[in-house]
Amino acid sequence: MLVSAGMVVVAIGGLWMGARWLVSGGSAVGTHLGASPLVIGLTVVAFGTSMPEFAVTIEASLLGRGDIAVGNVVGSNIFNLGFVLGTTALLGTLDRTRRLVRRDGAALVVASAGLVVMLADGGLARVEAGLLALGLVGYLGLVLRSGGATRGDRPAPTTTPARDTARLVVGLVAVVVSARLLVAGASTIAAAAGVSEWVIGVTVVAAGTSTPELVTAVVAARSDRPGMSVGGLLGSDLFNILGVLGVAGLVRPLTVGPAASTSLVWMLATVVVVVGLLWTGRQLTRAEGALLVGVSAVRWAVNVV
Repeated sequence: MLVSAGMVVVAIGGLWMGARWLVSGGSAVGTHLGASPLVIGLTVVAFGTSMPEFAVTIEASLLGRGDIAVGNVVGSNIFNLGFVLGTTALLGTLDRTRRLVRRDGAALVVASAGLVVMLADGGLARVEAGLLALGLVGYLGLVLRSGGATRGDRPAPTTTPARDTARLVVGLVAVVVSARLLVAGASTIAAAAGVSEWVIGVTVVAAGTSTPELVTAVVAARSDRPGMSVGGLLGSDLFNILGVLGVAGLVRPLTVGPAASTSLVWMLATVVVVVGLLWTGRQLTRAEGALLVGVSAVRWAVNVV
């Protein structure tokens, strides 16, 4: 148990460092190519910060551990929109564009509702996974076609393209290796403690793979790049559902236990609440951020108990 706990800690650290290199390198490469900060946030940053979820979910899928695979995505999405977005808002109000909320918020609500329906029978078939993957392709096409610079966003400074690409590759390798450690350690802890793999996946594993989102969102908000912060979180959650589960389900059909239904409904409710809050005005206030953090804490307590 102690060795497995150590593996989880090391893996989370590796995921954080790997995703940090991947995001910084990928964002710089995107800037070199002339992409706006909002487009970078919704594509490069979102994909980069979703790489831990992707690597962990694929690893769990290949091992036939559907509860960890799906629980990781569901838990990460709740964690991102509850704790991560809430914590970022507590540091200061977050500006965002109405267009972003209309397009990406609506897309996240539809994707979340679709996932709940697909998993109602306790499994994600290859056909359903293919629909999720196609949804990601359509979403990316829409973003790249309509995305522009957001008022108040400023492109981050870059170095040379070669150095940025090297950071991206090294970060990707670190994420993949760390994901293997995290799945192995979390599975062993679940078995030894008598806790279901779903609970481990939706709490410990989800929080660990969401570490890059937390760091990226806070840094972006404090650097006066709110479009990248909010856009990155919404985009990351969409990547998790459409891309991560889409690819994982294509690799191997996923099955989940009855305990998944409660967390799935909670995820959908969280998405609806967050999108509703984003519609209330031009900023996400500290009070709204505190509400999101509180909701996230309650969700953790419910799952653990």
